[in-house]
Amino acid sequence: MAVDDASEAGELVERRVVDLIGRLMEFWGFKAVLGRVWAVLYLSPSPLSAAELGERLSLSAGAISMALGELQKWGVVKKAWRPGERRDYYEPETRIWKMVSRVLRERELTLVHEVISTLESALKQNAQARGRATPEEKRRLRFVERRLQTLLTLARVGEGLLNLLASGEPIDPQPLKRLFEGEEA
Repeated sequence: MAVDDASEAGELVERRVVDLIGRLMEFWGFKAVLGRVWAVLYLSPSPLSAAELGERLSLSAGAISMALGELQKWGVVKKAWRPGERRDYYEPETRIWKMVSRVLRERELTLVHEVISTLESALKQNAQARGRATPEEKRRLRFVERRLQTLLTLARVGEGLLNLLASGEPIDPQPLKRLFEGEEA
């Protein structure tokens, strides 16, 4: 294989991986461009400037600037210094687990906490309504309460799992197994 062929093959592989990481980030609820920018930096042996990123990804300076700002906010890209250079260069966070655990803590756990709070509030409101309900309505509200309790248990198990994942602790699957098999946890 000639040098040009090897270079083209390497660029093709990089483009495929960059696009794959972009799709993966999009699947997780982030903009695909964030994954693509991070992937280009991750696959680069040295820090890159915004202009170099824009050229490699065929993106405008504005799109690159916005992506870099958001990636810096998440702590997955940081500025790097190059001796003798005045422009900013960027490098990726290379500790993958650090990035994943931050997203788990700041995004997923925040949502789970909101779910728990809403379910606890719904249970209180349900109990208040049951206190002044007809006998038939009380049966329906008890049924709803059991279902809300199951959802709350699931949310708390999810919270525990996310906390364990974010901390790197081992996970005991038994509470989840019981919950999904229909047993009360």
